[in-house]
Amino acid sequence: MIDLLAENPLLLLFVVAAIGYPLGHVKVGGFSLGIAAVLFVGLGAGALDARLELPKLFYLFGLVIFVYTIGLAGGRAFFDAFRRSGLRDNGLTLALILGAFGLTLGLAHLFGYTGPLAAGLFCGSLTNTPALAAVVEALTASAADPAQRALPVVGYSVAYPMGVIGGIVAIALVRRMFRVDLAKEAEQLRDLGASGERLVHRTVRVTRPDIITLSLDAWRDTEHWKVMFGRYQRGDEVGLLREGSVAQVGDLIGLIGSEEDLEPVVAFLGESADVALDLDRHQLDFRRIFVSNGDLAGKTLAELRLPQTKGALITRIRRGDIDLLPTAGTRLELGDRVRVICRRERMDGVTQYFGDSYRRLSEIDVMSFGLGIALGMLLGLIPIPLPDGGTLELGLAGGPLVAALVLGAIGRTGPIIWLMPYSANLTLRQLGLVLFLAGVGTRSGHAFLETLSGGGGVTMFLGGALITCGVSFATLVVGYKVLKIPFSLLSGLLSGLSTQPATLAYATEQTGNDLPQVGYAAVFPMATVSKIILAQLILRLAG
Repeated sequence: MIDLLAENPLLLLFVVAAIGYPLGHVKVGGFSLGIAAVLFVGLGAGALDARLELPKLFYLFGLVIFVYTIGLAGGRAFFDAFRRSGLRDNGLTLALILGAFGLTLGLAHLFGYTGPLAAGLFCGSLTNTPALAAVVEALTASAADPAQRALPVVGYSVAYPMGVIGGIVAIALVRRMFRVDLAKEAEQLRDLGASGERLVHRTVRVTRPDIITLSLDAWRDTEHWKVMFGRYQRGDEVGLLREGSVAQVGDLIGLIGSEEDLEPVVAFLGESADVALDLDRHQLDFRRIFVSNGDLAGKTLAELRLPQTKGALITRIRRGDIDLLPTAGTRLELGDRVRVICRRERMDGVTQYFGDSYRRLSEIDVMSFGLGIALGMLLGLIPIPLPDGGTLELGLAGGPLVAALVLGAIGRTGPIIWLMPYSANLTLRQLGLVLFLAGVGTRSGHAFLETLSGGGGVTMFLGGALITCGVSFATLVVGYKVLKIPFSLLSGLLSGLSTQPATLAYATEQTGNDLPQVGYAAVFPMATVSKIILAQLILRLAG
């Protein structure tokens, strides 16, 4: 069997992936390795026989796809975060990552770690795969011997499990220590639009006589309502509420929003009416439609002017697993599923306008995808001067990531659409990560076995745990007590700092809302880029 796998690298790849992927979903005490289990299966395969290693091209190809799709998905959120509290959050993140950088160099000096081993320990304790990839790539480019190229993966693998567990333990302990009221925080932070509450429809009967003094839009702005006005019924007339619409006493108004947001609006306008106005299809129809028309990608609802041009109104947007309440500034993305209301005779035309092609959402624009990655790879080749006269490069891990962040924020350049459908992005991201983890795992398995059998694994494990726990507790204590960052956001910020989805999943489960995802998205790109650079500096400075 080993001879067969050694002679057929593609077969080896799929065997490692087929074993590692389901193994990553096995939970022990609430903890699972996730997709990182593919790395450990690859290490096991490589330890069995030195011939069981995948070609270098496999993991490089996977790396580029992985980091590029991450950047595209997070680009807009990254730059939007700076308009809120991004400088504070990213400043804290960078300061703590620099602290981990200094601590890693200190441990390397104390225990005599070589540069490659220390760099891998840094990447594993902060669970950052792109940074590990940058280190491996830098060693490959410098023509280091195979044993040296394997050491970063060894350090990463030893430190990684505690890198995941440490953040989760820190969130649980610090929350208990400071007696954090997560429900109260969620109420205070609902202006971020990430409360995660299910959108519902309510019908209100207008009873307030002075409601005609302002349009419904003006009332919404004045009272700071977070609701969407859908349709109205006035006698036998049913229509859409457009910009500038004025309600009259006796009107039935359809409202969309969270239960908590709707209550004060209903009380302000009049009284709740037991009428399912949103389900009435006598004059107006509604339909869920996929956005697959590339001409609409990246455009705001204000730019589309749907009520004026199509006689239609979008009342909800489903993006991934989240329902969004549309506003004038909401930008459509390929793969969004919009709930549209319009007159029945217009519905087919509106459907064609949005595209509604599920097949097209499974495709990618190969031209823009290839061009974007090429730009990123060229960016990764640019040398960055260092104070000691040397240089480093962002490489295949950092260059495509930075380029994708910018392109993801831009969305489109003329006819070129940089963004890709949500489902296609996730599929490519997962494929790229599996290729990378299987590749570096199999190529490092032999060195991993030698290191552990030599007795150096215990000090590396303890060193990685010290880095992880030190950064995790410092983030939560300083952020919560000194910078007064709400704990729900802070737990997501810690997840983004450690670039760890498992920590994010735990934080989201504990808070019961999506506020941690706001903090995660705000710092994830900065954390990833800074780790890529600092890991390469450790490679040069340690040992």
